[in-house]
Amino acid sequence: MAWTYLIVAGIFEWGWPVGLKLALADGGVRWGWIGFAALCIVASGALLLLAQRTIPIGTAYAVWTGIGAVGAFFLGIALFGEPATLVRFFFVGLIVIGIVGLKLASD
Repeated sequence: MAWTYLIVAGIFEWGWPVGLKLALADGGVRWGWIGFAALCIVASGALLLLAQRTIPIGTAYAVWTGIGAVGAFFLGIALFGEPATLVRFFFVGLIVIGIVGLKLASD
C-alpha cells in the first residue's frame, strides 16, 4: 500500500506547479488556482508521510520528486506549449529509469 500512496503523492505533485502557473494572469492572481495548488501540496505531503512509514526516506523522496518532475514536464508540453525536444525527452527518460531502478532495488 505504501507504493500506492507514493505514486498518488507523486501525481498530486503535478498539481501545485500547474496551479501556480495558472494562478498568474495579466489581470492579477487567480485565487482558485492558488487554492488548488495548496490542496495539491497538502495532499502530496500527507501521502508522502504515509508512504515513508515503510519505504526508506531517500527512496520515497527521490521517487516522489521524480514522479512530480516527469509529470510536470509532460503537462508543461501539453498545457503550456513548452519545448518538446529530443534532448529534453532523453534526460526525462533518465529520471524515469532512476524511478524504476529505485523501485526494483527496494523489493
